[in-house]
Amino acid sequence: MSLAEKDREYRVEELTARMRALELQLETLAVRIGGGEAAATASPVAATPVAGRGEEYPLGKPNDVSEEMLSWASRAALLPRLSTLCFLLVVALILRTITDGGLVDKLIGSGLGMFYAAALILFGWYKYGTDSPLAPVFAACGAILMPTIVVETHAHFQSLPIVPAYLTLMATGIGTAVISRRFNAFIPISAGILGMCLAGAAIDYPHPFFPYLSMVLITANILGYVAARLKQCSWLRWTVLIVTMAMLQLWGLRLGLALRRGETPLPELALSWFLPIVALFAVTFLALALSGIARGGTTRISRFDFTLPTLNAAWAFTTALYVVDASGKGTHLLGTIGVIAAIVHLVIIFWLARRGLDGAPGSSSFTFAGGVLLALSLPPAIGTFTFSLPVISAVAIFLAVMSRVWGNGGVRWTTYLFHLYSCIALALALRGDGATATDFVHILPAGLLAVVILYQYQWCRRYPPPATSVFFARFDKDDRSAVLLLLAALACGFYMMRIGIYQVVHLLPGETRRDAFRCAQSVLINGSAAGLILFAYLRRNREIRNVAVLITIAGGIKVFLYDLLGTHGLPLVLSVFSFGLAAAIESVALGKWLKHAVDEKGKEDVEYVSVGQVSPEQD
Repeated sequence: MSLAEKDREYRVEELTARMRALELQLETLAVRIGGGEAAATASPVAATPVAGRGEEYPLGKPNDVSEEMLSWASRAALLPRLSTLCFLLVVALILRTITDGGLVDKLIGSGLGMFYAAALILFGWYKYGTDSPLAPVFAACGAILMPTIVVETHAHFQSLPIVPAYLTLMATGIGTAVISRRFNAFIPISAGILGMCLAGAAIDYPHPFFPYLSMVLITANILGYVAARLKQCSWLRWTVLIVTMAMLQLWGLRLGLALRRGETPLPELALSWFLPIVALFAVTFLALALSGIARGGTTRISRFDFTLPTLNAAWAFTTALYVVDASGKGTHLLGTIGVIAAIVHLVIIFWLARRGLDGAPGSSSFTFAGGVLLALSLPPAIGTFTFSLPVISAVAIFLAVMSRVWGNGGVRWTTYLFHLYSCIALALALRGDGATATDFVHILPAGLLAVVILYQYQWCRRYPPPATSVFFARFDKDDRSAVLLLLAALACGFYMMRIGIYQVVHLLPGETRRDAFRCAQSVLINGSAAGLILFAYLRRNREIRNVAVLITIAGGIKVFLYDLLGTHGLPLVLSVFSFGLAAAIESVALGKWLKHAVDEKGKEDVEYVSVGQVSPEQD
């Protein structure tokens, strides 16, 4: 063999060896990432015959389901992980058996167990550094074993004080968070957060020392935010949030019950710590939600971050209000603080809008949260419920005007909810014919509500919603929901006139006062329907026409189901006559409306024929 041939053969062997080494490296990488896509795409597709069949299959493609499952299990390192998990649990069970059997002191056994769990977490850190597929097993086992041992040591063996127990849980959660942050791994922090949160709630339940528990819960919520930066994990944040609110709600409920009974709260309830801790959680949740929305930019906001401001506002204020009211102290100061917090939410809306992003994403979330705070805090702040409703509507119309500047349809639609709440709240406050419902002072808030809501309805018909709004583009392209504002304005106007009617009817003799008041309301409804149908006919407004028909139906129901069966005399005559008059006016108006529509249709057909075209209906 010549020297050139030997050199060529040597080069071929060297190239073959390098290719094999490269294939081994690719297979190792595929095992580490837990999937087989990299190895499948890295190896070339070749055709190999199947013995006995004469068929060809791509190289590496299994021809059996069982072979495919075994191949997946091998690539995902499933069996090594399961075996490692079993061995780790065996060691933990051995330590538990030794401690239960009395071979070692319970305190020493608990210390050995916690040392073992900490060693697993640290070894998992080391394995993550070496890209081992077994790293998640060690870290997760340590993160789950540590809270379990802490709870059992404190509750069952009673050998671990409460403060070291909570500090151990917090250290476990923080340690797993550091591992996840360092290696961009989700499993350690998720196991650490769940273990820390659930174990903290389980220690001494239902009589924990709530200030210490609050430290664990607030740490868990902050770590949940960190976990969400690694991976979208709304389920984890929802779990921690629900546990947090449930435990603090339990704290407030037990405090409120003790204060209402005139008892001195137990030391574990820590009355002096309740309001500061609730305020701390409220500020923390607000900051986490704002940070999540702000860091999201123009991307889609997660449901958790979008919902958190409203849940936080409603939960924090109602919980604090319950305890303050149960203590017998005035709620004026708390209401004022709530109003200030609502103003802070409105300031955040403007800050989000000033970022220059299209549509000011996230503004509607803080708009709704601010409205909830106003609805809850304004009544105790100003002392009267009905006078707080016009303030909410005034804020709503201001935000509606700004939503047009920002191009945010969500803020606009949220203001509709503000007005609907104000209308429904007014109706509930003024229901019946008692002294409170018919007090002359309520004419002012009812009239203001009617004017403000009617103005926004007209504004909405003048300025359509932004075309880029997701809600209006998908669900309400023509802004039909704005008609609810017209109905709300009419309802508020009705309650304003109802109070005025009561003041007039109250001058009549006592035996006719009740019937006159009931039938006068029917006359008011029917007269409103007649006035609306005439206005709709003159303006050719189909929307107001439909509203007039709806009010006529409501008037008929009241006349024939309530007045006719419950009243008598001249008031009943006027009630029935008013409905008949309204029906007659509506009949004439609708008849002329239809005739006008037919005439307009005929003119259009003539115009089509005059230019040699065919009308759409004749086509």
